[in-house]
Amino acid sequence: MNWEQLLSLKRFGDTNKRLRKEQDETRLGFDVDYDRIIFSSEFRSLQDKTQVIPLSKTDFVHTRLTHSLEVSVVGRSLGRQVGQKLLKRHPHLQSVHGYQANDFGAIVAAAALAHDIGNPPFGHSGEKAIGEFFKTGHGNKYKTQLNTKEYQDLCDFEGNANGFKITTQSRKGREGGLRLSYATLGAFTKYPKESLPKKPTNDIADKKYGFFQAEKEAFIDVANELGLIETGNKDDLSFSRHPLAYLVEAADDICYTIIDFEDGINLGLIQEEFALEYLINLVRETINTSKYNELDNTKDRVSYLRALAINTLINEAVTIFMNNEEALLAGQFNVALIDKSKYEAQIGDIIKLSIDKIYQSKEVIDKEVVGYGVINKLLKVYTEAVNNNYNNSSSNYDSLILKGFPSTLDINKERLYERLLNVSHYVSLLSDSQAIVEYKKIQGVTY
Repeated sequence: MNWEQLLSLKRFGDTNKRLRKEQDETRLGFDVDYDRIIFSSEFRSLQDKTQVIPLSKTDFVHTRLTHSLEVSVVGRSLGRQVGQKLLKRHPHLQSVHGYQANDFGAIVAAAALAHDIGNPPFGHSGEKAIGEFFKTGHGNKYKTQLNTKEYQDLCDFEGNANGFKITTQSRKGREGGLRLSYATLGAFTKYPKESLPKKPTNDIADKKYGFFQAEKEAFIDVANELGLIETGNKDDLSFSRHPLAYLVEAADDICYTIIDFEDGINLGLIQEEFALEYLINLVRETINTSKYNELDNTKDRVSYLRALAINTLINEAVTIFMNNEEALLAGQFNVALIDKSKYEAQIGDIIKLSIDKIYQSKEVIDKEVVGYGVINKLLKVYTEAVNNNYNNSSSNYDSLILKGFPSTLDINKERLYERLLNVSHYVSLLSDSQAIVEYKKIQGVTY
C-alpha cells in the first residue's frame, strides 16, 4: 500500500479526482468529514446510548457520545504526531502532493468520531440481543430463506458493519450516505472483511467483520480506491487494514481502558486506594509526586492520573506505529498497537479489574437484561409487520406499527435479507430511551 492512495479525498459519486493541493485550507475535505458526522442524527443519538455503565443519577458517567468525542480527541493527537513523522520520512507527500500533518489528524479524528455510530442501544449487549433474535429466537425461522452470509450478518449483527452502512448507504435526498472521504472510510473500517468465515486467522483485522452483504460492493469500491491489499478471495472477501485504522483502534483502546476505569472509581465500584495504585503503575515515569500529593479529592487525583496515562499511551502508540510502518503498509502487522506496548502488563491489570468490578457489576448486568427483552420484542413485532405487509397479509395491528416507522425506513425491499437487515438497522438507531418508549407502546403500557 502507499500513502498517496491511502489518503484519498474521493467521495461517493465523484467523477473527478480530488487533489490535496487544490483543497481550501480553511475547510479541508477531511475536516468536512468530521462536520458531517457530528451533525448527523445518527451521531446525536449516541448521547442517550449506554457506553458501559448505565446513566447514573448521582454522578456523571460516559455515554457513547462523550466516549466518541474523547476517542476522537485522542485520535487527532495520534494522527497529528504520526503525520509529522511520516512527512519527515516521506517528504514528497508534502512537497509534491501538499499533505500536512494535520491531515492525518483530521482523518483519524473523523474516523474515531464515527467509530461507535453503528452501535445499537444498551451497549454491546444490544448487538448480541439482535444476533440472538435471529440465531435462537423468533428470527431463527428465516434461516432457510437466506444464504449463509446473509444469515451470518444477522446472527452476528456487528456495530462496525452497521456504522459502515450508516456512513455509506444512499436514500432519497442523501445519495452516498454521509459522503465521507474514502480515506476516512478506510480508517474507520477496523475489520475489512465479510461476516464469513469467522475469525479465519489470528490477525486482529479478522476478529470481527466490517460490512454487511448489502454494502459489499460499496466496500470493494473503497478498498480498490485506497489500494488495500486483498487477503481473501472472490468467495470470501477480506482486505488488509488501512494503516490509520490502527490509530483509530488505539484511540478507542486507550479511552475505554482508562476512562471506563475512571468512571468505575468515581462511582465507587472500585476502591480508590486500590485503583489509584493501578494507574500510578502506568505513569511512574511521568508523575509529579508533589503535585499529585497536593490534590485533596478522588476526582482530581483520578483526573490527573488519567491525563498522564492517556498521554503516556499516545506516545507509546505513535512510537509503535512508526517502528512498524513498513509492516503496516505491507498488511503484515497482525495485532493492535497497544498489544505491543511495554505497558501491556499494566493495561492488562486495569482491564482485568474493570471486567470484575465494572463490566460485571449489577448495574451493568441489569441494563443488559432489560436490553435483551426490549430488543427481542421490538424485532419480533417489527419483522412480522414488515413481512406481513410484503406478503399482503397485514393485520390492523401490523398497519399501525408500520405507520410509526420513519419515512426513511425502506420496508418494501424484495429480498427478505434486506427487509430483515433494514428493520435491525432501524432498531439499532434507537437510543436507549427511545427503545424503551417503543417497547412500552407495544406492551400497551401508558407512559
